[in-house]
Amino acid sequence: MIENEFSRITPEIEKLSALCSEHFHIDPALYSKYDVKRGLRDVNGKGVLVGLTQISEVCATKKDGDQIIPADGELFYRGYNVRDIIAGIAPDSHFGFEESAFLLIFGKLPTKKELTDFTGQLSYYRSLPTSFVRDIIMKAPSHDMMNTLARSVLTLYSYDDRADDISIPNVLRQCMQLISLFPLLSVYGYQAYRHYHDGESLFIHKPLPELSTAETILHILRPDSQYTPLEAKLLDIALILHMEHGGGNNSTFTTHLVSSSGTDTYSVIAASIGSLKGPKHGGANIKVVKMFEDMKQHLRDWTDRDEVRRYLEALLRKEAFDHAGLIYGMGHAVYSLSDPRARVFRSFVERLAIEKGYEAEFALYSLVEELAPEVIANERKIYKGVSPNVDFYSGFVYHMLGLPLELYTPIFAIARIAGWSAHRLEEVSSSGKIMRPAYLSVCSRQEYIPMEKRTEALPE
Repeated sequence: MIENEFSRITPEIEKLSALCSEHFHIDPALYSKYDVKRGLRDVNGKGVLVGLTQISEVCATKKDGDQIIPADGELFYRGYNVRDIIAGIAPDSHFGFEESAFLLIFGKLPTKKELTDFTGQLSYYRSLPTSFVRDIIMKAPSHDMMNTLARSVLTLYSYDDRADDISIPNVLRQCMQLISLFPLLSVYGYQAYRHYHDGESLFIHKPLPELSTAETILHILRPDSQYTPLEAKLLDIALILHMEHGGGNNSTFTTHLVSSSGTDTYSVIAASIGSLKGPKHGGANIKVVKMFEDMKQHLRDWTDRDEVRRYLEALLRKEAFDHAGLIYGMGHAVYSLSDPRARVFRSFVERLAIEKGYEAEFALYSLVEELAPEVIANERKIYKGVSPNVDFYSGFVYHMLGLPLELYTPIFAIARIAGWSAHRLEEVSSSGKIMRPAYLSVCSRQEYIPMEKRTEALPE
């Protein structure tokens, strides 16, 4: 393949990069010396408080007298336990993403009429501007759907006559439109890439007003628009579990940070998308799926506990898979004993595995879930417990649903836009100061050197 000149790293850039590396590296020991919380987290992974929120709460500890001890994780949306929210929608046929989005944005559980009106409003907004698919999504399709999604969001600014109006009614309108449009922007972007880059048939299904967000994703993605009730229910639950996770996660903090500058909604959400795209944040479930695919190729017997244990040990010793020394899907920055999202998800995942004929794969996931904490504890010094996080199972669910890897992180964004919207409205409503954290300079002072006395810093 002939390298694109736009993408080519020249020898001059290679030389300059060496200078960059030399002058950008900061000794990790300096963070301890100056008591700087690197990444806004302490040595136990606990986040440094930088704000207040009423939208959600992540709990991983409890008080025992004067001590704070690890506890089973719990996640609350507006004070309601997510476990109870999902239990409340599971028995009947209605879908919970829209109900939970209403809760996050308006602070209360909707009545039947309020939910009907809200979903009707979302359906009304689920329509892209004329020729947007042809002129924006179909042109220059990217191999990364998160970039396509961010570009589409920024372009919508040009179609909004009140794009810069940050009054609450207008920001609410913009947020509801984006919640409605994210499935279309993501899936249509994937269809365009699949057509132009892979030569596959192009399917652009029109959304149907009576469908939920989860149903809409499956309807516009699949060539025949067909799906089972359990498939739609599992995707709906995945959206609920991913839609919000406190104000301190990277992309939601980005929402608060950029909103505090007074900028427009489209710029804020595009920035949040850029954060979520990072493999340390939104791309973790892709790593889990790829890790298990590698595991299945190298294991002779998926049920052999000793063989599975040896593979997990090889992962930690950087001898297997991507040699990163990680068991993906295990552990979380906040949770220790358990991730409540993974616990809620697990029983539904098992039902889908039975329906789809993935019982052997589910048994392997269960075995890794059992063995990994013990293997990690034997190999590493850990400050808190290790348990499966939501990404451990979400990628497996998407795989069973036949969703392409390219859409795994966009589906996270389709869910999280509800949380971002609530936090954007909270930040705009609070009218706080622009966020400006401090950085301590560890650079020594220098005397200015005239040009003729400077020595060459780079090799010839």
